[in-house]
Amino acid sequence: MSNAAANPYLRTKIMTASSEELRLMLYEGAIKFTRQAMGCIEASDFEGSYNALMRAQKIVLELSTSLNFDIAPELCDKLSALYTYIYRLLVDANMQRDPKPASEALELLEYEKETWIMLMQTVGKAPNNDAQAQQQPRPNVAPGLTTPMPRIQPQPQQQATGTYGGGGFSVNG
Repeated sequence: MSNAAANPYLRTKIMTASSEELRLMLYEGAIKFTRQAMGCIEASDFEGSYNALMRAQKIVLELSTSLNFDIAPELCDKLSALYTYIYRLLVDANMQRDPKPASEALELLEYEKETWIMLMQTVGKAPNNDAQAQQQPRPNVAPGLTTPMPRIQPQPQQQATGTYGGGGFSVNG
């Protein structure tokens, strides 16, 4: 039986989370299991480390396969390469029973989690926003970008008359 099925609170949390929050939960899970595996390796509990590393690997694989290459292909290529590298570190830690590759994977996962939280705050979808932050207008952020796009103010329409004479367009007014 999975944890989500055994824990109704966790199941409800997952079922009601936004896609941004789900991705954050994946980062948190991968970090949790990587830390758990490192502790097991140091305690020579190789079965425990195997199970924890396999769970972390599955989460990293999910992070990689859930990338949407249609929205930001260059960013997704870079993230895919990073997730592949993290996955490989977790496999190496599992095969060598060495906490060093797992430690490097953990650093990268924590960095990615913090980056994701900052992105969520920029877009205004961070969990546990205080009331003041929720009242501020959300910046208009394009997919794949972390900086807000400029707001375009509508200009009053002007009547333009012109002719096109082959050499260019001239406006008389």
